Amino acid sequence: MDAVFFDTYIWPVLVILFQSVLLLVTLLIFVAYILYADRKIFAAVQMRRGPNVVGPWGLLQSFADLLKFVLKEPIIPASANKGVFLMAPLVAGVLALSAWAVIPVADGWSVADPNLGLLFVFAISSLEVYGIIMGGWASNSKYPFLAALRSAAQMVSYEVSIGFVMITVLLCVGSLNLTDIVYAQSAGLGTRMGVPVNSFLDWHWLALFPMFIVFFISAIAETNRPPFDLPEAESELVAGHMVEYSSTPFLLFFLGEFVAICLMCALTTLLFLGGWLPIIDIAPFNWLPGIFWFVLKGLFVFFCMAMVRSIVPRYRYDQLMRLGWKVFLPLSLFMVFATAFVLQFMGWA
Repeated sequence: MDAVFFDTYIWPVLVILFQSVLLLVTLLIFVAYILYADRKIFAAVQMRRGPNVVGPWGLLQSFADLLKFVLKEPIIPASANKGVFLMAPLVAGVLALSAWAVIPVADGWSVADPNLGLLFVFAISSLEVYGIIMGGWASNSKYPFLAALRSAAQMVSYEVSIGFVMITVLLCVGSLNLTDIVYAQSAGLGTRMGVPVNSFLDWHWLALFPMFIVFFISAIAETNRPPFDLPEAESELVAGHMVEYSSTPFLLFFLGEFVAICLMCALTTLLFLGGWLPIIDIAPFNWLPGIFWFVLKGLFVFFCMAMVRSIVPRYRYDQLMRLGWKVFLPLSLFMVFATAFVLQFMGWA
């Protein structure tokens, strides 16, 4: 009886805990080097050297920054709501990390693989705005509060477009399971055009190219990345909703933002770039493990985001809202109807 109880209840919990800790440790180390890559790309575009002192080629710069933030004294404004003030960065960080529980980085490589995995990620990413709102309100200062309102409007506006993009993918696949979405791209438009080998022409980026562009730009806006970093526009709002934060609370906000960026890169890879599928399903490409292709595609998406940050000037707020509501919303609505019509008319549904 004890062995049955252990196998039924205790062992699955231990496995999930181990997988969760492994995922978190790997993700945090990966985020440290994504941050390093972001700074090096930005420096290269501006013809600078970037981080190059701490460790060989500056590879330990992110860990030095972590140590600096942890050892700093946290300062809480006297008029702030202390409970909410300290809870806000924790909410932002935990929500950003928890969405990764259902992200498959290879076949079977995920903590959980629910049938509603895509809906779970969308729900968690929608909740991330609460951390920003809590931080801006609890600071009891006009600049953070204005930034929190900006961020809420911005994130809600672009979540609408992201939702419609996900609907077009759902229409093509017929499932909200992220693993099913990846395998549905093993035979797509390229196969229907007569290409004999499964390749990158079968991925959704080609069949749903307008939605791929809308999702990519909306992901940048959703995560407050430049050129859509209006909540943190230092020329107007000092440092946005984080202006009153220091030390570890500021670090948690910063961590949550970069984990969310990595999540959007992973989602773009899963929805449009074939996930862990090889670029061409022939030797030697299919000899490489799926995790290699997933990471490579995710890094490519992040490189594109970093280049956008480096070369595109910041939008004004009215331009940001106009793009979301007057361009992306009508386009994504039209693509939902067009995708459903083509699938039904061609008998591909």
